[in-house]
Amino acid sequence: MPAGAGKLKYMQTPQIIVLLGRSGCGKGTQAKSLQEKFDLEYLSSGDLLRKRMKSDDFSGRKLKIALDKGDRAPTFLMFQLWATAIEKIKNKSDLKGLVIDGSPRSLPEAKLMDHTFEWYEWPDVKIVLLDISETEALERLTKRRICKNCQRIIPWLNNFKKLEKCDECGGELIARFDDTKEAIKARLDFFKKDVQPAIDYYEKNNRLIRVNGERPIKEVHQEILEKIK
Repeated sequence: MPAGAGKLKYMQTPQIIVLLGRSGCGKGTQAKSLQEKFDLEYLSSGDLLRKRMKSDDFSGRKLKIALDKGDRAPTFLMFQLWATAIEKIKNKSDLKGLVIDGSPRSLPEAKLMDHTFEWYEWPDVKIVLLDISETEALERLTKRRICKNCQRIIPWLNNFKKLEKCDECGGELIARFDDTKEAIKARLDFFKKDVQPAIDYYEKNNRLIRVNGERPIKEVHQEILEKIK
């Protein structure tokens, strides 16, 4: 056996996939599919923030007020949570890769993420934009639901529209607490003002993979697979 052959799996470069797009574009759904297909770690900015706001301290309480209004968490707090999670993931000896849902949220965060990937020696990074119009995003966000028991988000797409109970645990489906009309408008305005410059940054550097997010879930998934080869 050639020297070092037994370490090949450990030394293989992890695959990092970053999913971007307007709220409601299906980032969470596609991230979960990629996670399962390639046995990747999953990192969701939304999950990190929702967990943080449950803490009964100053930042937890202030974060809940901000998110309820549709405001975004400050970059320093987002990256504090993000960096802590990344460090834990990096230390896993059998790491195959990571799919990131919901970051970066601005041009400064995009550049910080580049530095982070460089620090952790992850050169294989795919930036995927699930492209949907603002009209489509508004339709999906005002009608999507969440399971009251397991917190599974039920998108307003395909056969999910017909569900009366959670398809995983049978729980009651309700509107998300942060899917008020005011909060949705704030998120869509935020995408245009803050996230779009990050997308332009990746596109200018020929790093953006654009995927049509307005098609059925399976077709979107297939296009992602074809474009990240």
